[in-house]
Amino acid sequence: MIEKIPFGRTGHLSSRTIFGAAALGAMSQERADSTLAKLDLYGVNHIDVAASYGEAELRLAPLLKTRRADFFLATKTGLRTKNEAKEELQRSLERMGVEQVDLIQMHNLVQRDQWDVAMGPGGALEALIEAREAGWVRFIGVTGHGTYAPSMHKKSLERFDFDSVLLPYNFSMMSNPVYAEDFDALYSLCQQRQVGIQTIKAVALRRWREDDPEKHFSWYKPIREPQALKRAVDFVLSRPGLFVNTTSDASLLDTVFRAAGEPVAAPDPFVLSADAETLGVEPLFVRGLSDDVLLKEA
Repeated sequence: MIEKIPFGRTGHLSSRTIFGAAALGAMSQERADSTLAKLDLYGVNHIDVAASYGEAELRLAPLLKTRRADFFLATKTGLRTKNEAKEELQRSLERMGVEQVDLIQMHNLVQRDQWDVAMGPGGALEALIEAREAGWVRFIGVTGHGTYAPSMHKKSLERFDFDSVLLPYNFSMMSNPVYAEDFDALYSLCQQRQVGIQTIKAVALRRWREDDPEKHFSWYKPIREPQALKRAVDFVLSRPGLFVNTTSDASLLDTVFRAAGEPVAAPDPFVLSADAETLGVEPLFVRGLSDDVLLKEA
């Protein structure tokens, strides 16, 4: 079974592997039900979804109808103004058939112009605070992709006392000294404040290429070699307090869950480097080239 630890200061003992419900986005209900059945097999009790994940919120509804109390439930809004975010949160509650989510997150808040809107007067944050006061949500978090995520999350935490953050973390990203320095600064701040830290892209190999023959079940090509995948998962879980969110490629769920449920050992950096060379691992985000946003340095 997968280890459970406190999710920040929420008081919830969450499985260190969080189910990324983006995997359900294009599934039939029947297949979604069989996928969700895997959570009990491995002791996964934390689900992360978003309004933008296709039909994923709808696919969770049957499970939540009878077992809402069994899971820490998180969703996200990518809308930046108060009224838009409030309306999207209401739709998410309706789609999942629940009265409350445990965590609402501002989705991919890394662009500074969007950050100014969301965090300013009439912004999404006001809606989420009001939703917490009304009992629609219990906690508020922020997520981000790309190389600017850790520094922008730190900026967000300086403005508001978020309960959780979510951002990329893997060997290739942390091999970049700028990203590693930013991540470590955010990590220290979150540890001090007991802010939950969710990580994504743990098993990312590289971006897809036009000549890749495989079906694309996630927007990046994942690591599939079992031993290398185990080391990639261990790279995350060997750092105290980190959670790993599963890939949207549902065909890898059992492999990731098994890896997380086995004893964790910090991988040798030389072996991780060898994996990167042998498998052709590349960073998903390179500042100025393949970041999800192009931002000027502060």
